Amino acid sequence: MALRSTSKPSLVQPRPTRISAAATPPQTLTSPFIMTALIMVGLYVGRDVLIPIAIAILLSFVLGPLVNLLRRWHFGRFLSVATSVLLALGTAAALATLIGVQIADIAKDVPRYRSTIERKIEGLNDTPAGRLAGYVASIGRTMHDSHEEKAPETAPKPEPQAGPAPPEKAILVEVKERAPGPVTLAGTLLSPILHPLATIGIVFVVLLFLLMQREDLRDRMIRLAGSSDLHRTTVAMDDAAKRLSRYFLVQLGLNASFGIVVGVGLYCLGVPNPVLWGIFSALMRFVPYIGAFASALFPLALAAAVDPGWSMVIGTLILFLILEPLVGHFIEPMLYGQSTGMSPFAVLVSALFWTWLWGPVGLLLSTPLTVCLVVLGRHVDKLEFLDVLFGDRPALTPVENFYQRILADDPEEAQEHADLILKTCSLTAYYDEVVVKGLELAARDAARGVLTTEQKSDIRASVGGLIDELADRDDLRSDTEVKADPDAPRPEPVPETWRTTGTVLCVAGRSFVDESACAILAQLLAKRGIGARVVPFADVARARIGDFDPGPAKLVCIVSMAINGEPTHLRRLAERLRRKLPGTCFVLGLWQADDASLDEATRHRAVDADIHVSSLRAAVEAVVATAQGKRAPDAMPAEPGGEFGRVQPMPA
Repeated sequence: MALRSTSKPSLVQPRPTRISAAATPPQTLTSPFIMTALIMVGLYVGRDVLIPIAIAILLSFVLGPLVNLLRRWHFGRFLSVATSVLLALGTAAALATLIGVQIADIAKDVPRYRSTIERKIEGLNDTPAGRLAGYVASIGRTMHDSHEEKAPETAPKPEPQAGPAPPEKAILVEVKERAPGPVTLAGTLLSPILHPLATIGIVFVVLLFLLMQREDLRDRMIRLAGSSDLHRTTVAMDDAAKRLSRYFLVQLGLNASFGIVVGVGLYCLGVPNPVLWGIFSALMRFVPYIGAFASALFPLALAAAVDPGWSMVIGTLILFLILEPLVGHFIEPMLYGQSTGMSPFAVLVSALFWTWLWGPVGLLLSTPLTVCLVVLGRHVDKLEFLDVLFGDRPALTPVENFYQRILADDPEEAQEHADLILKTCSLTAYYDEVVVKGLELAARDAARGVLTTEQKSDIRASVGGLIDELADRDDLRSDTEVKADPDAPRPEPVPETWRTTGTVLCVAGRSFVDESACAILAQLLAKRGIGARVVPFADVARARIGDFDPGPAKLVCIVSMAINGEPTHLRRLAERLRRKLPGTCFVLGLWQADDASLDEATRHRAVDADIHVSSLRAAVEAVVATAQGKRAPDAMPAEPGGEFGRVQPMPA
């Protein structure tokens, strides 16, 4: 719907402003299925009235910007609306007149086109394909004739029997109808066009009132949607109206331009009535899927009927084969984003649904009407299911997608998901914003007791396999940035003494996902040239701390996802390691997502550590700064879409 943004996309897309309907009483009288059935019956029975209203609503989005422009020019409300409606009515009348004149011109030349087609068919009979078709047809006729000759004549011929004399010849009576009067004749001639004229009249009357009472109708929609927060509701309504107006205007302008180019191209090729086919092509582009093919079908047939040869047909075919993919796959995404905001399946289903309800007019209106429903679903809480069903955005966030795939023990899908996200972000950002948050979801489920032992083992195995697959990825830049500038300068190297394996101990907490988080941190540190070693919680437990060999450790980084309560076991773990490694720098990485009662200072006092971090990026930067003899920064910058923790300064 919106124009394509040139900024770097966030991993976790922000949800649009929604209209809360908490103030609206729940509807408990009717089930959703009965309500849906009643709505569909109402749409079908009232289609003669609802179709003009739907067309008027769509036209109001198109003419709304023009009305605002005229009002800024001090035309006044009524004059602005009347001018816009008269302009739209004049445009529709001009198009209808052009179409009628062009169709009459084609009908006049139909006999000439028929003779041209007959000559082409006769010419095709002399080709090898034509001779083969004639040979097959003659074989069929021969087999049919031989079958009729072999049919036995078993029925004897009836003998003439004497009977009564034939009756006298009947007298023929001719009944002549009375010649229709002027009124009856006028009714017969005008009846085919009365219904379309009535529909057009209803459309423009409703359009006039919609544009005149636009603010009042918006206020009533706000009241229906929920007026508990007028600011959010008004902003959401205005945003939805602007998005729809922009989309319909761009679509109308693009389709009109497409029709103009088609008309000019057909005129240059010599196809008769290029104006008619340009208008027809512009209208058919509103029809999803089949519109592009239908717009080329009639010009191709006319070119075949006019040209004795095949050059005009081939030229017309090339015109549509070049123009339609160019507009559909390149120009449209540049003008109003990747798509209409609808999934391809939703476009197909909406086309079938509205065609079934309202016929050919429903097919033309299917995409605009469903786009309106999708926009409402993105801004109104009670209609969110429309966005989920018909929208093109993923139903799950990247974090939920990741957790669902590792929970289902599907590492290949998790790897494909990671490859897709890493095209637009660095490895650290992916780990921070997707993997760690997905592990938090797993820790919450484990705390609730809904994960079995087998599921926990599968999650650890899936995450471990993903970490191994991402071992060769560039950390500081996305795939796109690496391809754009492969020779970009790298960060400052760390001293050689910090490259020995085990210089940094990544100690896991007690949760079953903490060891996976430690493995991620060790991988990120290795990409910076720091030798890290993962230490499971069991190796530093109270019963085994005496046998623990720290090796050449210069820094200890404790990583834990304590979901509930004060991390008492981490404080005891830090005390044991302090006694085992006196004078060593300690970094605590704590993700305590569900405990909002503890502020930052309280968390820092809960566990004795030199540096407190709450993100992988902050932990890596703190360790690197320590290795290079620098002070750790006071705060790490946040990646788009997430909040990173603050890094406390190291003691002097």
